[in-house]
Formats: sequence, structure tokens, C-alpha cells
Amino acid sequence: MELEFAKMSGAGNDFIVIDNRKRAIGRDVRELTKQLCRRRMSIGADGLILLGESRDHGFRMRYFNADGSEADMCGNGGRCVARFASELGITGREIEFESSAGLHRAEVHEDGSVTLMLPDPRAIIMDTTLPFDGEILALYRVNTGVPHAVIEVPDVEAYPVFERGRFVRYHSTFAPEGTNVDFVTLKPDGTLRLRTYERGVEDETLACGTGAVASALMMAALNKITSPAVVMTQGGEPLIVRFYMSEHGFCDVSLSGDARIIYWGKLQLSED
Repeated sequence: MELEFAKMSGAGNDFIVIDNRKRAIGRDVRELTKQLCRRRMSIGADGLILLGESRDHGFRMRYFNADGSEADMCGNGGRCVARFASELGITGREIEFESSAGLHRAEVHEDGSVTLMLPDPRAIIMDTTLPFDGEILALYRVNTGVPHAVIEVPDVEAYPVFERGRFVRYHSTFAPEGTNVDFVTLKPDGTLRLRTYERGVEDETLACGTGAVASALMMAALNKITSPAVVMTQGGEPLIVRFYMSEHGFCDVSLSGDARIIYWGKLQLSED
């Protein structure tokens, strides 16, 4: 069976995106994801996105991390699948779609960038600390569709993101699901410089949309930035986070940035 896909990138987060409304992929999606996302041995990506039918909205998004685990949402993935749907004529430029995290609205702009509205953040905890190798890690926790732990560091460029990120991701505090871990530095020009260890990829990625949102919101909660926040990713592409903050919390949260189609391709899948 031949199946068309798009290889896409959202500010450096790369995905394999497939129109699965006819349920062509009915096999073990987790195993297929692991096979397709293997770098240097297959297409390679941070995750697989399946666009499926929705009874009430434009489509339903399912997101699988590179290790085959399914996540409720992916910010950059949501922006990419919105552009994918618009390019194929499944939707217009203004889109409503659903995921396991809820209902989302997106707008595909003329330049190919996409703005995605996200659910109001929840489970905000500002006072978690973890000891690590003689250092005390101060964590700010928030769920922006998926769980994140945000750590402010003086110089994220030189910080051991993989080692610290892996430690926090698997710490018993976050068991059994684990957490994504964001390391952020406030630059003199007011921008945020972000590096993220992603759960499910089990490594640092070039960008993380929900991580950019989590970092911006937590830095705003610390009264260090205001909306809109410019977040510079490891891939060198900016993500723009907008939000409204009141004494009751955050709302009207959106994520904007590059969502490009790298190439179109075709998969040959066995029928079994």
C-alpha cells in the first residue's frame, strides 16, 4: 500500500505528517512510529502526526513521540498539522481541530507561519526543588497540553541540558508519566533563550512549542517578562508566545512561528 506523507518542521521540531482519515494506518501505530522516526535508518523525526476524522471539527490530531508513546498534544506539531490540512484543502486558513488535550484553533498565514491557540495552562506549581550533584534545581511546573518543568539558568548555552534534563524527566516527583524539561535564560534584550529535553524523544530537540509556552508563562509569573514573548529555540528559529495574565492566572495563550513543509514523499506499507 502506498501512502503519501509530508516531512515538516516547526521551528526545528520535525515531524512526519500523514492524512489518515481513511484509516489506512490501522496497525500498531507505536511500532510504525518507532520505525519511521529512526534517524539515519528511516525518514527520521521527533514524532509522527496522524490527521484523522472529526465529527464536529476540521480534523482530529493524534501525536506519537519518536519512541512510540502517544502524547495528548504537541504545540509545534499542532501548527504543522494545521498547515498540512490547509495545503491539502481539508480546511481553510482558519481552523478548528481536536486532540486529546481538547479543542484548538489555528490560523495559517500567507507566509506559511501558523498561530495556534492553546488551552489555558493548568497544574502550575512554583516551589519544587530537587537536589542534583551538589546543586539545588528550582523548578516551575505547568501543563501546557503536556507537562513541563521549567528551570531558569544563567547561561543556557553552556548548561548540561541532556544530563540535567534526563535526571528531572525520570525523577520520582514526576512518576509515572515523567515530564518535559525546559532550561531558559533571559537575555539582555528581553528575549528568552530556550533548550528542551523532550519526554518521548529522550533527548534535546531543536525546538518545543509547548515548552516555549511553558517557559514564557513561568517567566511571566516571576514578573520577568510580559506578552508577547520572543523565545529563541536551539534550531535558531523564534517562537512568539502571547498570553493574558491576571490575578486569576493565564488565558488567551497562543504560539506563533515557522511551520514549513520540507518535502513530500510516499511510503510503501505492507498490507498485514
